This record gives sequence, C-alpha cells and structure tokens, in this order.
Amino acid sequence: MWHITLTLAGSPDNPEDVRAALERLAVEHPFLLAGRYAADHAEVRYWEEAPNLHDAAAIALRLWGEHRLTARLPPWELIGLEVVDRPTYQKRANSPAPLPVRPGRVQPF
Repeated sequence: MWHITLTLAGSPDNPEDVRAALERLAVEHPFLLAGRYAADHAEVRYWEEAPNLHDAAAIALRLWGEHRLTARLPPWELIGLEVVDRPTYQKRANSPAPLPVRPGRVQPF
C-alpha cells in the first residue's frame, strides 16, 4: 500500500461545490482518507494498492481526470504529488513534528 497526497489548483470555484465534488470523489474512490479544499485548490489523501511506487504514482496521476466528470470535480491541474510507502507514512505519523527545514542547510530529522 502507498499513501498518496495529490494537490490540485486552478480557477476559483464555489467552495461548497468543491466540497460536494470531493465528497462524491470519496464515494467513487473508497480509499479516500481526507480532503481539504479552498476556492482555488484542494488536497486529497488516500491509500493506493499497487506493486511498486511507479505504478502507484501512475494511478495517482490519473485519479482526478478519471473522476472529473462523474464526481463533477473542478477542471484543475495537478500541482503536487507525494507517494510514500506504508512504513514511511507510519513513521511520520508516530514521530514528533520535525523542525522546519532551513534553506541551504542539511539537518537531521
């Protein structure tokens, strides 16, 4: 299993319409964990079952487009994608919040 975070953005839409579209997406794609939204961007987090990272990323890149019509999603573009394996996701979830990353520096987690 792979934890996917998709970030999308585009022309502003009615926030209530965006919320309703994300709720329809959750019905169509039952592994949806969470969705956050604003008038001009959204973030979707879910689990994807795939044999490797390449396949999980390829499936994730198609998700919004494949559900655009049926869930009535805004015609936004994908602006971010994160794919991590289950152990990495669990390690992050069980760790204290890391210090902010400082530009130009290499620092421990």
